Amino acid sequence: MRRIITLIMFLSMCIGFAQTNDIDSLTIELAYQTQDSLKVDTSLKLIKSLYEIEDYDRALKYIIQSEKLSSNLNYSKGIAEITFYKALIYAQKDDYINALSGYTKAKELFSNLKDTLGIAKVNNSIGLIEIKRGNYAKGLQYSLAAIEALEKRNLRKDLKLAYSNLAKAYNSVEAYDKAIEYYEKALVIQEQLNDTEGVNTSHSNLAELYSYRKEHRKAIEYYEKVLADNKNDSVRGKIYPRLGGEYLMFNDYAKATQYLVQGYNITNRKKDKPNLLVALNNLGDLNLRQNRLKVAEQQLLQAGAIAKELDNKTELLKHYKLMKSLDSINRRFDRAFIWQREYYSLKNKMDREKVKIKTSDPKVPLELDPDFDKPEEPETTEVSSTGTSTVLESSEKMDKFRLIFYGLLAALAIVSTFLILIYLKRNSNIKYTQELEEKNIKIELQNQAFQEQTRHLENVNNVKDKLFSIVSHDLKDSLSSINGFIELLRDGSLSREEFDNLIPELSENANNASLLLFNLLNWSKSQMQSLEPKPSLFDIQEVFEDKVKLVEKRIESKGINLVDHSLRDFAYADRSMFEIVVQNLLANAIKFSKKGDTITISNHISNGSCIISIADTGIGISKENLEKLFKNTSFTTMGTNNEKGTGLGLSICKELVELNHGKIWVESTLNVGSTFYVQLPKSRPGDA
Repeated sequence: MRRIITLIMFLSMCIGFAQTNDIDSLTIELAYQTQDSLKVDTSLKLIKSLYEIEDYDRALKYIIQSEKLSSNLNYSKGIAEITFYKALIYAQKDDYINALSGYTKAKELFSNLKDTLGIAKVNNSIGLIEIKRGNYAKGLQYSLAAIEALEKRNLRKDLKLAYSNLAKAYNSVEAYDKAIEYYEKALVIQEQLNDTEGVNTSHSNLAELYSYRKEHRKAIEYYEKVLADNKNDSVRGKIYPRLGGEYLMFNDYAKATQYLVQGYNITNRKKDKPNLLVALNNLGDLNLRQNRLKVAEQQLLQAGAIAKELDNKTELLKHYKLMKSLDSINRRFDRAFIWQREYYSLKNKMDREKVKIKTSDPKVPLELDPDFDKPEEPETTEVSSTGTSTVLESSEKMDKFRLIFYGLLAALAIVSTFLILIYLKRNSNIKYTQELEEKNIKIELQNQAFQEQTRHLENVNNVKDKLFSIVSHDLKDSLSSINGFIELLRDGSLSREEFDNLIPELSENANNASLLLFNLLNWSKSQMQSLEPKPSLFDIQEVFEDKVKLVEKRIESKGINLVDHSLRDFAYADRSMFEIVVQNLLANAIKFSKKGDTITISNHISNGSCIISIADTGIGISKENLEKLFKNTSFTTMGTNNEKGTGLGLSICKELVELNHGKIWVESTLNVGSTFYVQLPKSRPGDA
């Protein structure tokens, strides 16, 4: 890298040294020349060299000397060239009045000499000034007039400037197809001349044009070309926020985040407010789409303050639109209505300004008008010698003119009165229409709120119906069975031996009722969105030991083997929620295992996470039923001993695991067995 930098510095010094040598040799040559016309030609070469290295003051000294000499010799070509370069220097110093005066004079001299190339160069320079001053229609005509002659001679430096000027002018008057056409032409020449800065500018301008036309893939392509050729923080600070915004159009949040965060860091560090504004607006949009509402609000409020400070109407309009969406999502409908009103107010103002600019500017020329530069012929009036009779006739004509004038004035007053009345009536109608629109928007926002409330109430009602259905059927069956046993005991209908035989069944019913109530409570909490995890570090092996003790009798009564491969290891989650998950998974394994089957519990570490597994060699799950697991809708099948369930256990497990930043999944083969896996973090998410 150091070698490359050294080489670039060496080449720059060589070029600078070569230019200095050229100027010095021209100065010496000028001093020793005796023929006056040769002196002018050499002086012109020297002036051109000084102009190219931007030594304008020194160039002006030679221009003054050469101007006098050319005038004395009546050397027309020399006078024309000197006048042109003098105007060029005035233009560089932003003295547009003297520059235009000089260009006009130079053009006249080149016309007399029939020097079409000289005329083309002058037209190109006039076009540049007019475009800079905002006279786009006039500037475009001059630049278009220059193109043909410059293209014939392939004067690439002049063409590069002409194409760039035309592209800029067409862009300013919203003739985007033409702007793209000339930026691409300029780009070809800039690449041929190795003009890196020009290439980057053209790439950036083309990207913005394609973005405005909603051709976002093209915009991304050109923005990435700028980044590929440039490591400068100022350029990257401008490109990153815009490139991130383009990826946002395709919902590519990963790349959008990458570019927007880098753009924000650069612009914030450099206090580059215009580009920081773009980064903040796009970051706000990104976080809004990803439902990170607090972060989005902070970024958008900061963007709004900067947009107002810079009077950037385009970004302020985007800010209003995003704030309206944010407050609508947060159900702050009054504020959303205010943002919407601000949005339309600013949009209408911007549209009026565009119409005003288009009205004040002549029609935008897309092609060259051959007569654009012809001077208008002055109107001539003949005045004859007058006597007394002519004076009288003139007096009578004046009287008639006065009468006509006063009549027109009266008519104008009447018409003006009518126009004022029409204007007042129109304003009244517009105000009434705006009030109606505001009321309609407010009603629409209220309707959205009512619909949201209705949906919430429907969800609550569905939860209630499902809860009552389960309580009235499954829970009732378990409690009725337990109650029957108690009645038999109370009546003395059971012997001790019969009672001992019925104890496992009674225990099974009690366990079923307990687990059912447990699941119903947690399911109803999750449906009402009131479950909040309280994570901490706990030993997984301890939880396994506690839960296995609860189901030991059930395992023994069904004749199932339990293999414990659990290890002492710690997970970071809500312990009580994890206990619910383990209890449900163990209950399912027992439910769907037969006599002689094996249940294996184990845990291990993988990629910094805890993996817990509960496997059984039971009846397994069909592919069709696998797709129904973990859904919010209840799905259940009878166990190997006709055990019942609510169908809520696995959906609760999934929700509890995901609340703790974990994952749950199953692998199963019909008539072979099933294995349920749970993955949990070993530390707080985000900690190193």
